[in-house]
Amino acid sequence: MTGYDRPPRTRRFSTWTTRRWLRVGAAVSLVVLGLLGVTGAWVLERTASISEDLVDVRSPAVTTAFRLESALLNQETGIRGYGLTGNPEFLEPYRQGITEQETHVARLADLLRDDDDALVDLAEVEGLISTWQERIARPTAASPSGAPSPLVVERAAEGKSTFDAARSALLRQQERLRADRVEARDDLTRIMELRNWIFTAIALVIVVLTVLIFEGLRRGITTPLERLGADARAVAGGDFDHPIASVGPADLRRLSSEIDSMRRRLVQELAFTEEARLRLDAQAAELQRSNTELEQFAYVASHDLQEPLRKVSSFTQLLQRRYGGQLDAKADQYIGFAVDGANRMQTLINDLLDFSRVGRLHHAHKEVDLTATLEQTLATLSVGIEEAGALVTHDPLPALVADPTQMGMLWQNLIGNAVKFRRPGREPKIHVSAEREGELWRFAVTDNGIGIAPEFAEKVFVIFQRLHTKDAYNGSGIGLALCKKIVDFHGGTIAVDPEYRDGTRITFTLASEAPEIADGPELLEATRVGAEPAR
Repeated sequence: MTGYDRPPRTRRFSTWTTRRWLRVGAAVSLVVLGLLGVTGAWVLERTASISEDLVDVRSPAVTTAFRLESALLNQETGIRGYGLTGNPEFLEPYRQGITEQETHVARLADLLRDDDDALVDLAEVEGLISTWQERIARPTAASPSGAPSPLVVERAAEGKSTFDAARSALLRQQERLRADRVEARDDLTRIMELRNWIFTAIALVIVVLTVLIFEGLRRGITTPLERLGADARAVAGGDFDHPIASVGPADLRRLSSEIDSMRRRLVQELAFTEEARLRLDAQAAELQRSNTELEQFAYVASHDLQEPLRKVSSFTQLLQRRYGGQLDAKADQYIGFAVDGANRMQTLINDLLDFSRVGRLHHAHKEVDLTATLEQTLATLSVGIEEAGALVTHDPLPALVADPTQMGMLWQNLIGNAVKFRRPGREPKIHVSAEREGELWRFAVTDNGIGIAPEFAEKVFVIFQRLHTKDAYNGSGIGLALCKKIVDFHGGTIAVDPEYRDGTRITFTLASEAPEIADGPELLEATRVGAEPAR
């Protein structure tokens, strides 16, 4: 591979992630610290070994060698004095010297057990001492006391030469032991100097590694993260065109790239959102215009349209009273149709007005005692209830934050439907129940009337949807649609219980607190006739 084919080193390192950098850095640091630690441990062990040898072996050996020499001198002095005078008192230093000799020889043998040359010297000293004792000391000590020993004179030259040889050997041994001790001291000095240098090097290496680690973390992690954070804060502050720099290890660069990609997507989404907002503003303006027209229609329906309708209804009824029976049957039938149509038209207009006002005019939320509201509703419907012979009962009802007018309309439509759609030949029984479900209250209005088939459970809540003809049951088909709109406006749900078969059970939920009121386009849409407000 040529120099042109070899990939650059920086490119190879640029693929390393933060984890890899940390692993390599930690591994190199551990290896270096491990080697330094092993070297330091060896130096400490060597220092301890030399110190122990110097303190426990070399110095005691020299001291013991001098004591052995002293014990030998005591023996020689005692034997010479006894041999010249025959006084037994001179034997005491001799005997004491023998005891000390044995002790010191045994001590030296133990101290020098690992030093073969020193043991050879000690054996030579022991041999010469033993020769002197056998030839001179013991025979002289065995001579009768009271008179000089002739053996001392006879072997004076031999004794002197033998003792001098033993002492010379002992001096050589002492000299060797002193030399060994000096050498041990020199070794200890050298190893301590080496130890100091090694620990100084360890300290320097640790400092260098610490500096390298912190500098590596600063350049490879801290600085890229700070720059990434600064770029992210700039974007979060509203500068969405600010690019995210891609620096640092491979994983941080990937993270920066992903954040920048998210920024670009966010810019696109913001552009789309701004476009959608402009369209929404246009739709809101259109809804405002439509709502204004709806207000105008409501005004016309409640004032201008009501007056001619009442006039048509009044004169048609007057025509029926004055000329009823004077014309033929067809005329009477036509007049009846006109009166009924005018009355139903007036009822339908009033119902539509009530339906359109939900969430637009009646939204004064305050604490409402539903028991009192239900009692007022029953008083309002008392004539119809008495005519039907209905029995209306209820559980204790809670007090909720709601619109009192809408709550009255809700009870009026539900109780009124239960009375109207009663089963022929059966006494109507209606019961209102309430139970707590977490943050909501679930209410149920149960009757024993004609019921609602499961396939019509959703249809009955649609405006103008009737399950019976106007000849069988009067009404405009707005009642349950109005109930649904009221419950939805209060953040609840309403439905027909499909499990109940013996009549009809309408269940609905209401929150204890007033829900958030929709504003803007949602409120405008909610005020349109037949539209459901945002939940």
